[in-house]
Amino acid sequence: MNAVFRILRYLKSAPGKGLMFSKHGHLNIDGYSDADWAGNVTDRKSTSGYFTFVGGNLVTWRSKKQNVVALSSAEAEFRGMTKGICELLWLRKLLTELGYKPTSTMNLFCDNKAAIAIAQNPVQHDRIKHVEVDRHFIKQKLEAKVFQFPFVKSEDQLADMLTKAISSKAFHNSLDQLGIGDIYAPM
Repeated sequence: MNAVFRILRYLKSAPGKGLMFSKHGHLNIDGYSDADWAGNVTDRKSTSGYFTFVGGNLVTWRSKKQNVVALSSAEAEFRGMTKGICELLWLRKLLTELGYKPTSTMNLFCDNKAAIAIAQNPVQHDRIKHVEVDRHFIKQKLEAKVFQFPFVKSEDQLADMLTKAISSKAFHNSLDQLGIGDIYAPM
């Protein structure tokens, strides 16, 4: 209940906050994916989350507890990456159906080098047999150059706020990057 009151106090203090959409001259599809490893102290399941952007504007986001217990932080991140990829592919299909076929490779920014290595290296199969289906799905899309996984430093990872507690300063810095503005704030 304390969390609910905290959220309500925040909303009451920010009546003009909302998503601001800007024209950036492109329709690139990008995402940020993150996961905490064993973050739930009750069942040790991880939480994964992602933000997706079209044309530099935030369009979707999600935070959800994973269905299974991850055996490593790389596995938790990898499972989160899979969910982010599915969302990016859905957005690309939606834009194509609307007549705006994206031409650039999609980026899914991830802050876990081990998870990126698992996605890009099909030889590491002994360490990840339990995520084999996800790995084949990702490998197929990587080979088709549908997307890539640029590494992003943890302090620049926007999706952190969806999976773990962050400082107030980091939270407010992220709001600008997410395109969240206040219509009542002076320009």
